[in-house]
Amino acid sequence: MDRVTRLISERPVVIFSKSTCCMSHTVMRLLSGFGVNPAVHELDQISRGREVEQALSRLGFNPTVPAVFIGGELVGGANEVMSLHLNRSLIPMLRKAGALWV
Repeated sequence: MDRVTRLISERPVVIFSKSTCCMSHTVMRLLSGFGVNPAVHELDQISRGREVEQALSRLGFNPTVPAVFIGGELVGGANEVMSLHLNRSLIPMLRKAGALWV
């Protein structure tokens, strides 16, 4: 859990993903389209990725990817990120976290 906490605190936007997850890819494309440069941790490609996935599961995340953190806070998965985008809350949240300057 300490590793997850450390990774989350390193950047304004952090995404835990798997390289084969199409929903993770969708979220990353959405955020990149806004000019956000998230830290992406591919759990199937990093060392001890399985431990990180288990920690996310203990946080109540199932499925465990994508897990999106903005400003150190768990936002949720693809459904939550898309809902924030559709109700026009995502960009203000990204600005507040320092992920967007415009």
